[in-house]
Amino acid sequence: MPTAGRKPPAEDPHADIAALGYEAARDELVAVVARLEAGAGTLEESLALWERGEALAARCQQWLDGARARLVAAAPAAAGPDGEQGEASGPSPAGTPSAGADDEVDE
Repeated sequence: MPTAGRKPPAEDPHADIAALGYEAARDELVAVVARLEAGAGTLEESLALWERGEALAARCQQWLDGARARLVAAAPAAAGPDGEQGEASGPSPAGTPSAGADDEVDE
């Protein structure tokens, strides 16, 4: 039952997000967070911003997941069984240092 003064729900108020690239989605997400932190308007407006922020964050995650999949697919021999970088294959040439299990790695 519609409430007076409220519009009926749209099909998908965030359908435009699917067309955004990573940088555009990230930039808009930063703006949404800033507006929420500043105390944007009414409760209804804040909820709408929160929902848009969630949709933008999900879109950014889609891009990041796709980028990770492309990197993994591009370098299957360079990745170890747990996805971490390891030796491509075989021993290193004499006199060339190689990354081993005992080497420290800064992350």
